[in-house]
Amino acid sequence: MFAAHADWSLDARKRFVTVARHDTRGWMVAAPVPVGPVENFLDRLCLAAKGAPVALGVDFSLGLPRAYAARYASGDFVTFLRALANRPSFFQVCTTLNDVSPDRPFYPARGLKGMTRAAHAAALGLPDARALSRACDAATAIRRAGAPLFWTLGANQVGKAAIAAWRDMLVPALMANASIDLWPFAGPFRALLAPGRVAVAETYPAEALRHLGLRISGSKRRQADRLAMAADIHAAMATLGIRPHRALSGMLADGFGADAGGEDRFDSLLGVLCVINVLAGNRPDTAPNDPWLTRWEGWVLGQTEWPKENEAKDN
Repeated sequence: MFAAHADWSLDARKRFVTVARHDTRGWMVAAPVPVGPVENFLDRLCLAAKGAPVALGVDFSLGLPRAYAARYASGDFVTFLRALANRPSFFQVCTTLNDVSPDRPFYPARGLKGMTRAAHAAALGLPDARALSRACDAATAIRRAGAPLFWTLGANQVGKAAIAAWRDMLVPALMANASIDLWPFAGPFRALLAPGRVAVAETYPAEALRHLGLRISGSKRRQADRLAMAADIHAAMATLGIRPHRALSGMLADGFGADAGGEDRFDSLLGVLCVINVLAGNRPDTAPNDPWLTRWEGWVLGQTEWPKENEAKDN
């Protein structure tokens, strides 16, 4: 068995992957390394797995908001992704609300005074800002809300990472009939693990922390705060039967480095631990029983908390 997690970004310098291999002694987890060329990333994972199934977690959105899908899409999410091969303008971020349309939903290209998500939703013909989000984007009792898929402004936006991943990796792979399956659209995660194939599931670092019983005091963007978590992360790995590679132990002892990529390396490790935790059966490998989730919206791997009522606001 081979597990991996890719922390994604529009900026290639901030993309890191952590891989793990299972043997008779349990899991061995390597230190995070740069993702490298996107066009052959999945092929390189399969090559490294030597024919074993690949369980890949990614921290970019896999799915569409149901309000958008209900109004503008047909089939299912994977069918929608395939069709984007012939719709390159879909990935062009809009500069103004006048540019926004179902065919170009990503916005804004830069910050402008007075811009709101409510206005963005209205430009897409959606009822309010909440309609921009998927169910798994909403706040739960244990974490804050994630950003909506199509929003591309601010430190916590997810739109640009989705653009880069869909356009440069997933759409070409689907069009080439690569050996990949997208969870939860293709079925339960563990059921997708077949020799020579890659099962891809969305993860969320804030969820991963809580799944593993971890808490961070301060900010994961600060090296000292990441370093303070080293002992707890080692304990979580031991609970899962994980042996850290020497290079990973060194990285933990250094708080994942002082450079801007430290947070991304940290998230990449959390992600692969989340994947292994699900493979161990400690968290569910299915989405809630809602056809909107398994056909269009997707879900976060291992998430059990349902969104809090009325948490999203029209901001």
